[in-house]
Amino acid sequence: MPEQDENGSTELRQDQAHSARMYDYYLGGKTNYAVDREAAEQVIAAFPAIETVARVNRAYMHRAMRHLARAGVRQFIDVGTGIPTAPNLHDIVQEITPEARVVYADNDPIVLVYADALLAGSPQGRTAYVHADATDPARLLVAVREQDVLDLDQPVALSLHALLHFVPDALEPARIVAEFLDQLPSGSYLSLTHCTGDFDPEAWQKITDTYTARGTPAQVRSRDEVLPFFEGLELLEPGLVLAHQWRPEPGSGPAVLSDRLVSLYAAVARKP
Repeated sequence: MPEQDENGSTELRQDQAHSARMYDYYLGGKTNYAVDREAAEQVIAAFPAIETVARVNRAYMHRAMRHLARAGVRQFIDVGTGIPTAPNLHDIVQEITPEARVVYADNDPIVLVYADALLAGSPQGRTAYVHADATDPARLLVAVREQDVLDLDQPVALSLHALLHFVPDALEPARIVAEFLDQLPSGSYLSLTHCTGDFDPEAWQKITDTYTARGTPAQVRSRDEVLPFFEGLELLEPGLVLAHQWRPEPGSGPAVLSDRLVSLYAAVARKP
């Protein structure tokens, strides 16, 4: 649960920049502090297209979740939810399948404060929020089960969007993904996005240095380093590609000028 002070108030760690609040700033949101804006502006100075990356990530999420809802998926777990930004994942899938059920998970206390925005689902479906850490999949999924919203014996779509580049190798991100998938049944899906330095390594080194210096370890990865996260899964077409190339739709996301401006890999895969 979020840290609390001696009076029982939630500790929002306003003295340290947080990746979720910086992401909110890139998207033009208002749920961020001066320390987040200062850090975000430092990132923007190193790579002005970071706002494009955030918007491309958001547009990909919409397309991927719509695809899975249309394919018959009825249960979703969104790990690393971040600050609620409409339309949220449940808005997307419940527009297609009103009975869809969604559980959000994040470890930033400010997300808990604004979680009410994640709970206003359709009358036929259900949504819930758990405060949990992605680096402990077993405990996170126990918290999900306790919500009694999802049946984890039935297929689930797991989204790890813009998350794993904040999980350095020392924390074994491949193990984390495998532990999540091991506990989900056959027919489940993984949707994942991950920033890369493949197209501008110098700029992305500055970005990761900025996050790390502000207390959030960051590590971008090459395509060859992202692909193993899908080991044992069946990649849906077009496979692991830059996010704007994954089943593009007219008007979905910002106009993209080059792969360098995106610098974000994305894919959806099915557990056999």
